[in-house]
Amino acid sequence: QVQLVESGGGLVQAGGSLRLSCAASGRTFSRYAMGWFRQAPGKEREFVAAISWSGGTTYYADSVKGRFTISRDNAKNTLYLQMNSLKPEDTAVYYCAADPSGLYRDYDYWGQGTQVTVSS
Repeated sequence: QVQLVESGGGLVQAGGSLRLSCAASGRTFSRYAMGWFRQAPGKEREFVAAISWSGGTTYYADSVKGRFTISRDNAKNTLYLQMNSLKPEDTAVYYCAADPSGLYRDYDYWGQGTQVTVSS
């Protein structure tokens, strides 16, 4: 079991940056693939980025590629999402999730989410 708590969201102007963090409890964090997802009002939740247990492999949605960077610090049990060049369409609740299978499809554990609002 792992519990996830996101932080770092807020209000930012278009073109600005934010860094989200996801603190994980438990000793198994370093064995899990991790991902970031987001859900905008009236839309379905969508994939943003994922990272392997070691941090050596990353994946991004086309909409954020080149602007967002996912990373992790297994010693600190923390996942990060650095978001640069933010756009109004990035406005959403952002969730981190843990995938024990490592296959980037079985995200069994989710945080409560953090709101990101990008003003134009």
